[in-house]
Amino acid sequence: MAYGHKAPYQTRQRATIVLLAARRYSNARIATQARMHVDTVRRWRGRFAAGGLPALADRKRSGRPASFTPLQVAEVKALACQLPSETGAPLSRWSCPELVRELAARGITGPVSASTVRRWLAEDALKPWQHRSWIFITDPGFRPRAQRVLDLYARTWQGTPLGEDEYVISADEKTSIQARCRCHPTLAPGQARAMRVNHTYGRGGALAYLAAYDVHQARVSGRTEPRTGIDPFMNLVTKVMSQEPYKSAKRVFWIVDNGSSHRGQKAADRLTTAFPNAMMVRPPPCTPPG
Repeated sequence: MAYGHKAPYQTRQRATIVLLAARRYSNARIATQARMHVDTVRRWRGRFAAGGLPALADRKRSGRPASFTPLQVAEVKALACQLPSETGAPLSRWSCPELVRELAARGITGPVSASTVRRWLAEDALKPWQHRSWIFITDPGFRPRAQRVLDLYARTWQGTPLGEDEYVISADEKTSIQARCRCHPTLAPGQARAMRVNHTYGRGGALAYLAAYDVHQARVSGRTEPRTGIDPFMNLVTKVMSQEPYKSAKRVFWIVDNGSSHRGQKAADRLTTAFPNAMMVRPPPCTPPG
């Protein structure tokens, strides 16, 4: 590590401190020979003595605090989805500098550069502002309810970062999935023969698929049911909450839509009664204009 030509400079420095310390050099002598501050030498000698070679690596850092909240980023994208004419701007389409001016006029964000807005829009995989939608936000409490969900995706709840034993799960249901099975087994490919798949299949009716996605662990748990409803949804919750790490977690936030199987305070109470460490969070509804 100390003499490797491809090793980072900081790694060579720290390894040099350890090697010189092994020769029983004092901290002051090591600092003079390695051209470092004596406090730097003392720190890395102590870390190596406590943890060995792995302790010479950089510790995890939290990074610089974000200048803008997830809700502000979402509001920027929502503004980009609107036509400029709807806001009174004499434009046919938004540009990033014009979006910056409109954001400042509405007080959505503080000082922000056009390049930052351009980066936010480029990072979005869906890019809904490239399409014309007929669904509009009608809930007057959209901002606080949307902020709760967006903060959870950013591992924050009520201004406090989530702990290692707290999880966020997004659950949804897909109905009317056709259950089909091949009438004949598929033949595996062989020498000079492609894989053979028979085109005929038998129908097994329609099923509903319920899935729970761990937002930060990228883990999916799912099950099929004959139909959706309260019991099928609670079956999904039971499947997830009865296994680790959710079973012994401090809190598990369940983000669900406003479907009939988990709507209202009764649904939230039902979830908390069954699993005291589970909490239901619903986003604001989006309905077509009346």
